[in-house]
Amino acid sequence: MAARFDIDALRTLVAGTDAGSFARAAVQLGRSQSAVSMQLKRLEEQAGLVLFERKGRGLVLTEAGDALLHYARRIVELHDDAARALGAATRAATIRVGLPQDFAEDVLPEAMTLFAHQNPDVHVEVRAGRNHALEEEVRAGRLDLAIAFARPGTAAAGDSLVAMPMYWFKGTEPVSRADPSAPIPLVLFNHPCLFRQAALQALDKKGVPWRLALTTPSLPGVWAALRFGRGITARTAHAIPEGIYRIDDGGTLSSLPPLPPLPPLELRMFVRSDLSRTAARFRDVLASVVQRLAGHA
Repeated sequence: MAARFDIDALRTLVAGTDAGSFARAAVQLGRSQSAVSMQLKRLEEQAGLVLFERKGRGLVLTEAGDALLHYARRIVELHDDAARALGAATRAATIRVGLPQDFAEDVLPEAMTLFAHQNPDVHVEVRAGRNHALEEEVRAGRLDLAIAFARPGTAAAGDSLVAMPMYWFKGTEPVSRADPSAPIPLVLFNHPCLFRQAALQALDKKGVPWRLALTTPSLPGVWAALRFGRGITARTAHAIPEGIYRIDDGGTLSSLPPLPPLPPLELRMFVRSDLSRTAARFRDVLASVVQRLAGHA
């Protein structure tokens, strides 16, 4: 007999994978963990294959399970599209989007506002994160799409949106150094980080001594440290907050040696291979907003 998959079980498969845990998916779906377990078992019976294997306390997809997940997303989306077309109540579509912290206060709100005018019932789940993590999240299917910084010409995946020059920045307070010969204090993201790599490589190539004054995964943390004179940093000119200045634009420079130029970065769009039509619409809106707002930084 041909396999006939239960739509609710397929929805549970998608939700559990996206949530990173079928226990969390049970909460999101308003079902008990035992009910979710029964649905997953039913899927295996319908497929006639082992779809899950236990890893630690959780379940991970087998190769067959991963193949079914690809189709499950499309089936669930088509099911919900049909229901909406006929005026039936259905769960709100969800788009999972990732982006660097630099764009959380201007690009993202505008893209969401524009998108919501035509898609008022769509739920957008946002993760602000690091470049390497965002690209991997899309590749693994945990995000539908993401924008992330990349070195020009080096990223094999994704579509280039805009080129963005990189500059040195400081706060209004003089940079704290013991004497003019002391290493330059740097305020940077934790490793790995494209900005960190570019800054250190540029200083080393020029022979400028440096030290790490503060490292953090938080962009607001970087800006706060600069305002108090803890050091300098490397970023693009996009969405620079009040009290932060490009070093070649003014400020107290007498305590700093000449700084080397920094290479440009580009902003790239990464999308999953089986992107839904709803997510594709958001991708187009986001790309347009990025090119308009970030392209002039």
